[in-house]
Amino acid sequence: MNTLTNESIINTNKQTYMSLLVSIEAGIGMLQIFIAVCDADRQRENIIANYEKELAYTDNIYRVYLDSQEPSLKQAITQQVTLKENAIATVLGAEKLGSFNQDELLKKFFGYLQWTREALRELKMPIILWIPSRIYAQIAKQAPDFWSWRNGVFHFQPEPSLVTGELLINRNSEVILDNQASSIFSPEQLEASLAEAINQWGANSSKLETLYSQLGNLYSERVQSGKSADRERELALAQKYLNQAIVLQTQFQQQDALANTLNKLALLYYSQGRYNDAEPLYLQSLDIKKRQLGNDHPDVASSLNNLAGLYESQGRYNDAEPLYLQSLDIRKRQLGDDHPDVASSLNNLAGLYESQGRYNDAEPLYLQSLDIKKRQLGDDHPSVATSLNNLAGLYESQGRYNDAEPLYLQSLDIRKRQLGDDHPDVASSLNNLAGLYESQGRYNDAEPLYLQSLDIRKRQLGDDHPDVASSLNNLAGLYRSQGRYNDAEPLYLQSLDIKKRQLGNDHPDVASSLNNLAGLYESQGRYNDAEPLYLQSLDIRKRQLGDDHPDVASSLNNLAGLYESQGRYNDAEPLYLQSLDIWKRQLGDDHPDVASSLNNLAGLYESQGRYNDAEPLYLQSLDIWKRQLGDDHPDVASSLNNLAGLYESQGKYSEAENLAQQALAIYQTRLGNEHPDTQNVAVGVKLFYVMGLLHCNKKTLIDILQKLAQQANFLAFNKEIALTLLERIENNPELLLSIRESLQQQTDASDDNT
Repeated sequence: MNTLTNESIINTNKQTYMSLLVSIEAGIGMLQIFIAVCDADRQRENIIANYEKELAYTDNIYRVYLDSQEPSLKQAITQQVTLKENAIATVLGAEKLGSFNQDELLKKFFGYLQWTREALRELKMPIILWIPSRIYAQIAKQAPDFWSWRNGVFHFQPEPSLVTGELLINRNSEVILDNQASSIFSPEQLEASLAEAINQWGANSSKLETLYSQLGNLYSERVQSGKSADRERELALAQKYLNQAIVLQTQFQQQDALANTLNKLALLYYSQGRYNDAEPLYLQSLDIKKRQLGNDHPDVASSLNNLAGLYESQGRYNDAEPLYLQSLDIRKRQLGDDHPDVASSLNNLAGLYESQGRYNDAEPLYLQSLDIKKRQLGDDHPSVATSLNNLAGLYESQGRYNDAEPLYLQSLDIRKRQLGDDHPDVASSLNNLAGLYESQGRYNDAEPLYLQSLDIRKRQLGDDHPDVASSLNNLAGLYRSQGRYNDAEPLYLQSLDIKKRQLGNDHPDVASSLNNLAGLYESQGRYNDAEPLYLQSLDIRKRQLGDDHPDVASSLNNLAGLYESQGRYNDAEPLYLQSLDIWKRQLGDDHPDVASSLNNLAGLYESQGRYNDAEPLYLQSLDIWKRQLGDDHPDVASSLNNLAGLYESQGKYSEAENLAQQALAIYQTRLGNEHPDTQNVAVGVKLFYVMGLLHCNKKTLIDILQKLAQQANFLAFNKEIALTLLERIENNPELLLSIRESLQQQTDASDDNT
């Protein structure tokens, strides 16, 4: 499907909408039967909301819902519409008939329609009956009398932007809902309708199922979007109403609605980090769909996808992969290789592989997904922007910054043109591009993008939205990288406060914020402030994610690092070992996180002087990074530099200099000469070389450099001055000889004292 076709569909639907609107206005005050055909729930909701807004002046617009057990058009209208002058009735519910093999209900519906002519004559109002195309295909044959006196049929074609059904979470993975749009009514309006309905029919009437479901969905969406006025209250109401809907749907055997509501409640629990509560609901929804639709139905594929996403969030990668593969297989067979839902499955599977460090497996899937979306939706579709963003993220993880940047920029450009400069997705693109620049040490380029992203999110989503918390966290991280600790701390605290209020104290995202704040305090040497935060983060992750989740390994690793900084080596080692064990079991022996863990354990052993224990770990770490990320990845440079530090500690200055030179070459190529890591290693190379010339350790050489700086009347001692002095020693034979003689005299004096 190309862009021109998409535009043609949209234009045709606009013309159909205008015809429907004019027909409704012309029919006010008289019985008029209009049949509107639409298959996409969100599209239907948008159309209805639009004409309700334009016809609001009538003040008597009703939404009427067919009874799910007795789908009588006449009965629904007379029970739910107070007969007034100039009324308009929109009739919904037919879209739920005939699904999940409810053939008897569909027969009832047609039967009521066929014999409804005389019964409706008293109703002096336009009636808009919304039906899906599968019912439209049968209505003329099954209810010929009703069909014969229709006043108009309005057929809306599905628009690609409304049928792909992707909900982006974290790395823009897809979570399939039941396609019910957000209610256009306020909670107060729906609560009033519910109270009236309970008063009329009782709290356990099947007629209340739709209202319970609507209220539950509305409160759930408000909580998840960060727009709830009182989060705890609305979260409780969302759970209450969704559970009440589930009770009625179970009692009255409304299997299709039950599967969808279970999915909605599972998604709510998922968003709260309540993974153990979400899993049985996803499984129950999947089971219903399999029994009602068969194992190969696209809706079953969506349920498999959602369950896989849950397992991925729990770090249960081996459980997630086969479900993603099943979902992909069903979609390919049922929808064709080029369907947008197939692209979504490829994207999600690629994301799983990326999480596992299987970058070579992930890239071709991201590329396939991107290709399908471009061909089916057009090069400028927002979903294409999402794919470009995901591919850029993969390249960034691989240190392929030059490949990532143009993709992030393309994604940003599409979103600005298609969605407007102030759309939340534009804020996400700005945030991601800023993150790339931060990774490259381009802090001056990153900061204004983080600030723009934060500003958009505050204006569009509100100051207390979780995405605002993420922006504050990222900006704080940038300031921490720059050593601007006083600027970073209040932002970390604001981010933490928002997450606690919007997500609850035990959400995994709260654990991440606690971890980041602890890291800041550790950087400042505020170890007593850092430790309780690391421990809180670890406790939340263990309870919410399980003892073997990779995020638990990260918490153990960070706590071990704190203990190492305090010289508490005996406390640090078992935590490093636990962390390493979890990462190996969950991610495999060759994952980059395993390499990081080996590197950290080696650093501990080096600090303890256990050089023979440290070296093989540094070498293993280096080998993994080279194989997984390539010889010129910045993490490889970091590993080379760490190994150089070990050799320097052992007095092997020539070997240290050689490794530092290799690290410097990588940093210069990948990060540029201005990056702090490049500058630090450049100084290290000179240090190792001069240490070799003088046959002294680093501490002694630093003391010499500081004395030379004082003699030269330098106002400060920093990297630039150190580099200048090192070059002076290297290029001045007399100075070099003088320092050697001084060191020899110190050695002789020390021997005499001994």
